[in-house]
Amino acid sequence: MSEQAETETEPVELTSHEKKVLRSMGHHLKPVVYIGKEGLSPALLSSMQAALKSHELIKVKIGQTCPVERNQAGQELAEATGANLVQAIGRTLLLYRPNPDLPEAHRVSLSPGAPTRQAEKIRRKDKATARPRRP
Repeated sequence: MSEQAETETEPVELTSHEKKVLRSMGHHLKPVVYIGKEGLSPALLSSMQAALKSHELIKVKIGQTCPVERNQAGQELAEATGANLVQAIGRTLLLYRPNPDLPEAHRVSLSPGAPTRQAEKIRRKDKATARPRRP
């Protein structure tokens, strides 16, 4: 428990616009962490810390065998990891915690109009699959 207390940080307050941007970015993500029958174990919390450190924005899937209620699990995970609970839909959670140590190219940008990694991927994919214009 003391290890958990050391890793707790105060989450930054997000505006409604920032949450909207994060929800749109998180829509395309695959779950990185799965919560199973062990519930919120120390091993799960350490994997959550590692995922948040490397990705900033992660999607978490709560299994049907999880002993913790899904709404309670989201709040507890956010508190234990120092992250913001951006969204909870059904058994899927979206968590965000900024990491200033990440290179700028890998950070999640919350500023309006700034291209995101996911938006850049989609734009490149659309450009590659677009039909050529007729002359």
